[in-house]
Amino acid sequence: MPPAAAGSEVSMASAEALIAAELAEPVDPRVAAMAVAIAAKYGAASRAVLFYGSCLRSRELDGQMLDFYLIVSDYRAAYAKPWLARANRLIPPNVFPFEHAGLRAKYAVLDEADFHRLNGAEADSVSVWARFAQPARLAWNADDSAAATAARAIARAPRTLLSLTPGGDALDRWRRGFTLTYGAELRAERGDRPHSIVDFDPGRYRRIADALGPVPALSDLDARWRRLRRRGKALTLARLAKASLTYSGGIDYLAWKINRHAGTAIAIAPWQRRWPILGALTLLPRLLRRGAIR
Repeated sequence: MPPAAAGSEVSMASAEALIAAELAEPVDPRVAAMAVAIAAKYGAASRAVLFYGSCLRSRELDGQMLDFYLIVSDYRAAYAKPWLARANRLIPPNVFPFEHAGLRAKYAVLDEADFHRLNGAEADSVSVWARFAQPARLAWNADDSAAATAARAIARAPRTLLSLTPGGDALDRWRRGFTLTYGAELRAERGDRPHSIVDFDPGRYRRIADALGPVPALSDLDARWRRLRRRGKALTLARLAKASLTYSGGIDYLAWKINRHAGTAIAIAPWQRRWPILGALTLLPRLLRRGAIR
């Protein structure tokens, strides 16, 4: 094995160990209970439930929308309705609302193969690896093998982000990377959000960068990001349309999230709830003009 390849494998093993330790940190008992309840809906197909996002960072749960990913063995095994399996395979992930013991959440569903692929540089969108380059917790797992599989997939995410970001100081590189990912999706968050993610726990990002060692930027980054931006914004619209079929009250959630992050006061009309795809599509141009989403 060439020395460079051997060094890369050692650095990935080191990063994977850090990620596995981070995933294993305990979560609030209410988060754990919700993760168990989500997994129970999918029976033997459930492999892991991951908790991530702003509620993990802030530790605020009441009155918030918690974020989870459910990792399943196979879409066909997970769903009784074949069309849901096809939708999850064609435009991953499927997203569903969930309530348990007074808390609200949404969870996205991916199978283990898609989760591994979408955390890597071969992914055609940023949506998964951009989120799992950030901290996450393994709130539930079926067994040790499921936990290890999830950790291996997630360990790919920080390397993917750094490989798609020009070099420089470690923290500046992380900040630039998250800024690029926010520009590759239709997002409602404030302009300083990518920097605040890193500045919330800079030591964590330095440790992971040190564990990975030198990560050279991939070639032709400008062209790659142009493709990711085009694909990401188109996927946002496709997922929004799909969510109108899988996500009860999805358009109200969309308005809630935009109002929360962008400081707007969007109100959803009754007709938009009745025809959520058309309602969302008519809402989008106004939001873009106002700069509420980018």
